[in-house]
This record gives sequence, structure tokens and C-alpha cells, in this order.
Amino acid sequence: MFVFLFPSFNPVALDLGFLKIHWYGISYAVGILLAWRYCLWQIRRKPFGISEKALSDYIPWAIFGIILGGRLGIALFYNFDYYSRHLLEIFYIWRPGMAFHGGLLGVILATLWYCHRKKLPLLELGDLIATAVPIGLFFGRCANFINGELWGRPATVSWGVVFPKVDSLLRHPSQLYEAFLEGIVLFMVLHLIATYTDVRRQRQGLLCGIFFIGYGCARIFVECFREPDAQIGYLIGGTTLGQWLSLPLVLFGIILIFISFFYKRTSSRDPL
Repeated sequence: MFVFLFPSFNPVALDLGFLKIHWYGISYAVGILLAWRYCLWQIRRKPFGISEKALSDYIPWAIFGIILGGRLGIALFYNFDYYSRHLLEIFYIWRPGMAFHGGLLGVILATLWYCHRKKLPLLELGDLIATAVPIGLFFGRCANFINGELWGRPATVSWGVVFPKVDSLLRHPSQLYEAFLEGIVLFMVLHLIATYTDVRRQRQGLLCGIFFIGYGCARIFVECFREPDAQIGYLIGGTTLGQWLSLPLVLFGIILIFISFFYKRTSSRDPL
């Protein structure tokens, strides 16, 4: 059997002495930039509800929600005991550690606040952003693989990987599984629906619902191959915390899809 030995990547892309730029940070920046450009492309194709300026003004708030929510998620969901005794370290954004579910909650709250403040149609902006989130997820999971973190469970598959800093066992490259399902597959599904149908106009909330269901199902599935965090381990019935946190996303997605078939558009077709 061919065994792929995980190469020793340097997580620091550029060391300036007073400043270290990590590959993980670069992946976030690239993912957000491409997601923003993709949303602009979607707006130019079908200009209604959300203007290019409104989207661009929203991006800094989304970034703030991602970072703050991601750090709070790590503290609350995955390492509460430590961060409860080191509260200020929650805000050490230069240290590794971001939780997707926390970041997602941060973005949702930022979106709610921004739409209320600017009087924008919430479901339309949500649908637009949902189509682009998988882009960021893809780059984030690739960065997890480069960092050799969030590795998979022991495996016997021919494409298994050995992560030397963990042990000498052959393991599932679960980071790449997530990059494929949460990134590539989910992006293609949402892209095709958003591009070749008129659901953004006729069924507000549908794309959001599909995203939540797609991500939740993908994460629940891949967690079967991903090693749970050491400080948490397996939960009831061999499940993981990631699966339990993803289950509400699936349920919320179903509710959004249900709403999309009864929601009547009340906002103007002219971009705000």
C-alpha cells in the first residue's frame, strides 16, 4: 500500500520579525476576497435587492463576525475550561483556533444587524452570501491540511496520510474530505441553482436553506472520519461535538426552505 507521509510545512508563510504572516490567515484573506468578488458577479448578473455598494460595505462587518464568532466558538464549544481561566486570550486573534459554528453565528448576527441598520432584505442578502461561503470553506480546510491539524481517524484506505507530529498511524485526510464536500460540491450545487434559476427573486431563503442543510450533512458525515478533539473525545453513541453542533443547522435549513415557499417578496427590485 502506498503511504503518503505528510510533509513538514511551515505554517508561517512570511516572517518579518515583528510580524508573522501565517498560511491560515492568507487562506482566510483569499477566501473572503474571492467570495466578495463572486457575490459582485452574481449581483451584476441579476441586479435586484442588494447593490454592489451595500455588499462591499457589509464585508467588514462579516469579517468582524467571522473572527469574533470563531474565537468565541473555540472558547465556548471546544475549550471552555481553559478560556474561562484566560478570558483575554479569547481575543488573541494571532493565535490559532477558530470554530466554524461560532464564526457562522457571528456572521448571522452581523448580517441581522447590518440589514436592520441599512433596511436591506435579510433573506436576499443571506441567499447571496450563502452561495459564496463554500469558497472560504474550501480555502480554510486546505489550510487545515497544510497546518497538519484537525486530522482524521486511523484508516486502511490507499489514500491515507501519516501525520508525523501526531503518530505513525495511517489516517484519513479528513481536512480534504471537508474541502471537497463543504467547499467544491456545496459551491457547485449553490452556483448552479443561483445561476440557472430565478430562486433568488422568487424563493428568498431557499439558497440559505440549501447551504445550511448541505454544510450540516457534509460535516456530520465527515466527522465519522475525523479525529475528535482530544479534550472532548467521543460523546454519546460514538458521536462527536461537531455532529451535534451541525444537527441544528440541518433543521434550520429545513425551516428556511419551508419559509421560502411561503415568503412573498416585499422589497423593491431596485438595488439599495
